[in-house]
Amino acid sequence: MNWIILIIAGLFEVGFTSCLGKAKMTTGTEMYSWYTGFGICLMISMLLLMRATQSLPLGTAYAVWTGIGAVGTVLVGILIFKEPADFWRVFFIFTLIASIIGLKVVSSH
Repeated sequence: MNWIILIIAGLFEVGFTSCLGKAKMTTGTEMYSWYTGFGICLMISMLLLMRATQSLPLGTAYAVWTGIGAVGTVLVGILIFKEPADFWRVFFIFTLIASIIGLKVVSSH
């Protein structure tokens, strides 16, 4: 169950970084709405990360959390913010995914 909580925490990390990207593209009330979304996603992500680390090893949980956030944020950047998707970028995304899976496989929990 804590792995599921950790995955959800990582997805909320993608949410808060995406909100930052959208906020810098807007002004006024809409910008503050995105910053509010940032704060909410950040709080939920951190609370879920804290919950997951109660039974998962801290180093593994943090690495998986940041890995999910990094991969997800790059994918959002490519798909939503139209960032480049060249060979090396995609290659290193896959190495991150392989590392996250590897950490899960070798974890004792």
